[in-house]
Amino acid sequence: SLLDEQTKEELFDDVKDEYEDIRQDYYDSLEERKFVSLAMARKKRPQFDWQSFQAVAPQFCGSRVFDNYNLSTLRKFIDWKPFFDVWQLRGKYPNRGFPKIFNDKDVGAEAKKLYDEANVLLDRIIDEKLLTARGVVTFYPAQSDGDDILVFENLEALGSGTVMSKLYGLRQQLEKEAASIEPYYCLSDFIAPVSSGKVDYIGMFAVSAGFGVTEMCDKFKIEMDDYNVIMVKALADRLAEAFAEELHLQVRQHLWGYARDEKLETEDLLKIKYDGIRPAPGYPSQPDHTEKVTMWKMMDAFASTGIELTESLAMSPAASVSGLYFAHPQSTYFAVGKIKKEQVDDYAGRKAESVETVERWLSPVLAYEPA
Repeated sequence: SLLDEQTKEELFDDVKDEYEDIRQDYYDSLEERKFVSLAMARKKRPQFDWQSFQAVAPQFCGSRVFDNYNLSTLRKFIDWKPFFDVWQLRGKYPNRGFPKIFNDKDVGAEAKKLYDEANVLLDRIIDEKLLTARGVVTFYPAQSDGDDILVFENLEALGSGTVMSKLYGLRQQLEKEAASIEPYYCLSDFIAPVSSGKVDYIGMFAVSAGFGVTEMCDKFKIEMDDYNVIMVKALADRLAEAFAEELHLQVRQHLWGYARDEKLETEDLLKIKYDGIRPAPGYPSQPDHTEKVTMWKMMDAFASTGIELTESLAMSPAASVSGLYFAHPQSTYFAVGKIKKEQVDDYAGRKAESVETVERWLSPVLAYEPA
């Protein structure tokens, strides 16, 4: 019944997901997409009241390292839905989510059996300390300059304009629907601009629960146990995502402390019902994987955690998550979508990279065929 609040919300989420898929399919099917110029997109950026803005200062500037993070703590933050996706188990409405998938007439019994076996292995992983979780979180003063974010080592450096590093952003260019008042987003929009004279901050993190995965998988491979090889990798991946979720909670309430009074259940955390975002390079809000290189330098991530970037800029161990922290209450996730060559040229110039290099890394979002 729609009178039941929980049922109503689940139905709403289900319909919303379905319509988002339909909407995306529709847009993907259009051969001639319309774009606005980069100048117009910048003109139609979101407008925030920076004059009355007052950033909350984090507890520290620089990095804090977490070694051997408590896996029992992370277990409570596991989002099980993607775990079942790995095994291609998906319930039908109203049994799509966890734990309602167990009620599904087609996949429920199999899902429950898989879940129970996963938890037996998870008990063993925790009790015998077979996997190790490590991470680092870093905060620095920051201001935005157009589509880019200037990062400063400390407040003195910000005062004198001595930039330590730059994070580069890409802006939406796909024309919005005629009736839409939605702005054209870029991640830099959520940081106070230099022109405001306001001090702001940016955070970043890298976490992994993948230390020990190779050793566990090697043992299972010797035993010809492919099932548990997949299971270990799937659980390590869920623990890494849980680490990112739990650490973001610590950031909001304590380490940065911009949402000290937040009181949300785990289910609400997984539905992103909190202030602030943690977008990652290589994902829709900033599709350029090379921005991770800058983050790794600022966090000294490899030296402090052992998480390294491969040649293709994937993370190793594979069960790792990284991203940026934005605290602005109106910060939101968005997809940059396809971009035109004028933005690629502009971006390459700002990054002092060749257009060819930028085109290679941004190939999935180019709205044209490179020469």
